[in-house]
Amino acid sequence: MKPIGYWLNRTDKALTRAMNDTLTEFGLTRVDWQVLNVVRDSPGAGDSDVLSALAVNADVLTLKASVDAVLTGGWATRTAPDRLALTPDGRRRLTAVAERVEAFRERCVTGITPDEYRTAVQVLERMARNAEDGTLSPGR
Repeated sequence: MKPIGYWLNRTDKALTRAMNDTLTEFGLTRVDWQVLNVVRDSPGAGDSDVLSALAVNADVLTLKASVDAVLTGGWATRTAPDRLALTPDGRRRLTAVAERVEAFRERCVTGITPDEYRTAVQVLERMARNAEDGTLSPGR
């Protein structure tokens, strides 16, 4: 059996590749989609809010490039020098993208029960917290 790190990396790469394929017709990437969600969920979000919210998902250069991409693509606009908001067209297009993403998510969990999914997420969350806890001894 391969170790969990192998499956985590393989899963993330597979999800990113498939999500990028799903979003390509909209001119978006997975990270662009994540940026748009932060902007949608936090009206008036600043660039620093986006970078902070998505720091675990991508490096700063990738996140800044995605912010630029959603601005250039007309999905978002600047309401102030460091503030982002969805444009009316961006909000409309985001609704169409959300339908496609929902279908993608359903496809990705085919054959996985809600309990299995919940358990997997809980185990991964626990593992991440354990690994991030600096008090763990090396032999644990």
